[in-house]
Amino acid sequence: MIAGRHSLLALGIAAFALGSGAQAQGINAGDRAASPDRPFEARAVAEFDTPWAIAFLPDGRMLVTEKPGAIFLVTQEGAKTPVANVPEVAASGQNGLLDVAASPDFASTRTVYITYVEPGSGGGSLVLARAVLGESDGAAALEDLSVIWRQEPQGGRGQPGGIIAFAPDGRHLFLTSGDRMRPKTAQDPDDTRGKVLRLNLDGSTPDDNPQSAEGGVRAQTWTTGHRNPYGLAFAPDGKLWLHEMGPRGGDELNLIEPGKNYGWPVVSNGDNYSGARIPRHATRPEFAAPALYWNPVIAPAGMVIYDGAMFTGWQGSAFIGGLAATALIRVAFDGNGGADEADRWEMEDRIRDVAVGPDGALWLIEDNSPGRLLRLTPDD
Repeated sequence: MIAGRHSLLALGIAAFALGSGAQAQGINAGDRAASPDRPFEARAVAEFDTPWAIAFLPDGRMLVTEKPGAIFLVTQEGAKTPVANVPEVAASGQNGLLDVAASPDFASTRTVYITYVEPGSGGGSLVLARAVLGESDGAAALEDLSVIWRQEPQGGRGQPGGIIAFAPDGRHLFLTSGDRMRPKTAQDPDDTRGKVLRLNLDGSTPDDNPQSAEGGVRAQTWTTGHRNPYGLAFAPDGKLWLHEMGPRGGDELNLIEPGKNYGWPVVSNGDNYSGARIPRHATRPEFAAPALYWNPVIAPAGMVIYDGAMFTGWQGSAFIGGLAATALIRVAFDGNGGADEADRWEMEDRIRDVAVGPDGALWLIEDNSPGRLLRLTPDD
């Protein structure tokens, strides 16, 4: 291990275990066309101001965040109850109130987790907080809220990441942290930006992380070399999948494995917005390559891996929202670390998040103001 905040990028080597087993390039699905013929009916249930994330609760209700800084408790019929005591957020551009997730032990603790960019110098910092969802007399509020993780060093611009996923055993959480438009940070082992982190449910560091003995940021880091990760989900077979927005081209879907380096900004299947070319994954086999990528981009946002009874034949498929693509994308996995886009349906608006309801219905939110909450059921 080579110390120093930018030595890894300067030398062009990986900070963690090498991704030599990854595919050299992956499959490019960027030029796939969206179908206007959808095998489902989409019904609008409610509207929000720039909604960002959906989280179902055990009783079938859901929490929905709005990027400007509000949370609502929502029934499947569309009744909305505002949640009080939401912390102040730095809402501008891509930043604001981001993800929300119910703890694996929510039924007994009523604990929820949220991510947001907090106000501060240099553009604010991504934080992870947890609180108790209190309800009384028809009102709801976040109680005993505490920040359990904070981006270090602070500051940045857009691309915050901020997606939460719980391990299948419910004992750990995974958090995506974007590069905040400072690409070199993704290869800096002492900077939380551009990483996937693995934490205990209280925000402390697990002692079996790849670099737990190193302390600090390194001890919390699960993988490195990420740009703008807006989707993270476990498949039924226990594999962890992540998608991230690339630069001009090169959106990625990656199989996340502990200790690996996914290459940003040293390699990409897209190029810089300036037109400057970035070496492709195939040129640097030490970096883990995506199983699937999109060039031209879809601008992926939100992801759920289907586990429900309503849509037969889609069990285990990933559903991803497309912002630039204004589409819902279905990805199928081969069980051996490979993936391919199986379907793409035109939704006529930017899709920000995707969730599965208790009955197996798919739920989407649109990245708009107003942005609709949609319930998708089979079109018989």
